[in-house]
Amino acid sequence: MLRYVFKRLLMMIPVIIGISFLLFAVMNLTPGDPARLILGEHALQSDVDKLREEMGLNENFFVRYGNYLKDAVRGNFGESYMLGLPVSEVVLSRFPTTLKLATGAMIIAVLIGIPVGIISAVKQYTIIDALSLFSSLLLTSMPGFWLGLMLILLFALKLDLLPAIGSDSWVNYIMPSITLAAATLAILIRMTRSTMLEVIRQDYIRTAKAKGAEGKRIIFKHALRNALLPIITVIGINFGIQLGGSVIIENVFAIPGIGSLMIDSVKMKDAPVVLASVMLVALLGGLVNLAVDIMYIFIDPRIKSQYVKG
Repeated sequence: MLRYVFKRLLMMIPVIIGISFLLFAVMNLTPGDPARLILGEHALQSDVDKLREEMGLNENFFVRYGNYLKDAVRGNFGESYMLGLPVSEVVLSRFPTTLKLATGAMIIAVLIGIPVGIISAVKQYTIIDALSLFSSLLLTSMPGFWLGLMLILLFALKLDLLPAIGSDSWVNYIMPSITLAAATLAILIRMTRSTMLEVIRQDYIRTAKAKGAEGKRIIFKHALRNALLPIITVIGINFGIQLGGSVIIENVFAIPGIGSLMIDSVKMKDAPVVLASVMLVALLGGLVNLAVDIMYIFIDPRIKSQYVKG
């Protein structure tokens, strides 16, 4: 087990290096001069050239990338062009906000999506099933920015119940979390329904019913456990995406998270911040996927040998 985890962690290293190289290339090949952006349009060219020399922007591309990797291995990701602060400090100061938003959204999606999906499967072809499918289709069809604006209009402007912007307290996260959870909630409803329908039609479920097992025991002990693998996969994938920072949601609700930081950094060609942010997201995504794979082993012991050998 530990060997498998160690191998997976080692596999993440070339992935992160590859991502860093691609981003470094993109940030250097796209139009725009970070030195010019820092000093302003009316700055003298001599001042811009001097700043470029100080920032090391005149060196060869591969030399600069090699120096960046050496510093990154030591934990030094450089300084932000925009703020003049250490990149690690800038990124880590924003990450807890995104983590709170992503966690709140996932909790809402799981607490509502899985029960609704189970009820929809058990009550197939009833009005409850039709309403759940309609709700999931509606949530999937609504753009996140539109849903966020509608929530602001209703709960912040009309009813004056919730704050429209900011991240000062847990109340500020209610509307953003609901908005971010909408798409994942729709996916969970459909996925839970389809996997539960597939499982409850298996022979061992019919046998349990024939033996007189209680309906709730059949659903939650036998059927749900065997239907959890694809559901957990959906949860893990979407949680990893949300940890990347929902750019649209953070901008709609003016939340200072990773997503809004990356957008501002790309505009200013603040390459150190962009690189550190994306590598952090990639690392967290890999760790979330690893956690999902480990959960597979505890949910379904039959696949333990496959993961350990892999």
